[in-house]
Amino acid sequence: MENALAVAALVCGLVAFVSTFWVSAHAISSWAGTLGFGVGLYSQYVSATTPQRALNIVGIVGSFVGAALGIAHGGFLPH
Repeated sequence: MENALAVAALVCGLVAFVSTFWVSAHAISSWAGTLGFGVGLYSQYVSATTPQRALNIVGIVGSFVGAALGIAHGGFLPH
């Protein structure tokens, strides 16, 4: 379970971060970033190994940046 959570946080963080390169994808960035941030924090709480924690941190940072830029570009709802 811990590995799946760490990978989910990483994938959400990558999706949120990469989608910030297109301003019109702000809804994807916002939702994926918010979801990844929450999953990453919970995954960090229950993680058991150092590699899991490393994936969690990368996912959390990517999610935070993606959510922040997605909100700045237009928020959670598409235009």
